[in-house]
Amino acid sequence: ETMVLNNPEVPKLVKEGFQLLNASSQNMGPLQTNPELRFAGNNLACTNCHLNGGTLSGSASWIGIVDRFPQFGGRANKMGTLEDRINGCMERSMNGKAFPSDAPQLKAMIAYMRWLDEGIPKLNTKVFKGYPNIEIPTIAVNLKLGASIYKRECVLCHGDEGQGIRYQDKEKGYQYPPLWGKDTFNDGAGMNRVLTAAAFIKNNMPYLQANWENPKLTDEEAYHVAGYINSFPRPQKTEKEKDYPNKKLKPVSTPYGPWTDNFSAEQHKYGPFPPIIRFYKETFNLSKSK
Repeated sequence: ETMVLNNPEVPKLVKEGFQLLNASSQNMGPLQTNPELRFAGNNLACTNCHLNGGTLSGSASWIGIVDRFPQFGGRANKMGTLEDRINGCMERSMNGKAFPSDAPQLKAMIAYMRWLDEGIPKLNTKVFKGYPNIEIPTIAVNLKLGASIYKRECVLCHGDEGQGIRYQDKEKGYQYPPLWGKDTFNDGAGMNRVLTAAAFIKNNMPYLQANWENPKLTDEEAYHVAGYINSFPRPQKTEKEKDYPNKKLKPVSTPYGPWTDNFSAEQHKYGPFPPIIRFYKETFNLSKSK
């Protein structure tokens, strides 16, 4: 934070982008004093998931992201811009609404992401586009096991009820984000898919104790605890049935239909996933890893 905001050489637009991404609640969410500038619907910060200011490899780092767009996205079934991708996060992870395509906030956020490529030294030994894959367990999520892993590894920061920890300063959002309940990502977010959440957890959690090079949890532990976290209620996104116009492209752990298969909603939410993956390979020759 100090490196960005207190550095006179960092352009003003980059600083604005950093503040939107790092202190999202007070700059574009419920704590923003101007109602017209409230686009995020929860008090999360973008950097609650894109860790260390979006610089940490293995946690969907923003380093190199500008060069990867436009890219094809299955959820909309079309080529999308980086602005589209950010707006997808706004409507899902931030449980809010999209910015207009020419919004100054989008320009500022992208200026910060671009600055990461130019303005700072190489931070990672390896840059991953998203999260390194996990080996998908052959069993369904065990919620009892997930609960015990949660109590052992997650409860200190995220709380017994998944409520997270707010900053003591009431004008700020969360130091450690809530994982379920009313003030978190909605059910249309990628993190509501067990396999996506498990990959994030395995490569990044517990925070400051683990990373993709030295994980603490096994693939199976991350899988069970991801299922436990996603077993609780969270905000509902409307019109989810419009996601993935080509339903064959839906990730196998998308917990809401419709699907182009006959597996149950329960199996799409909690697994086991290898039979679903095998079905798409044998029926449509599609190789799915999540």
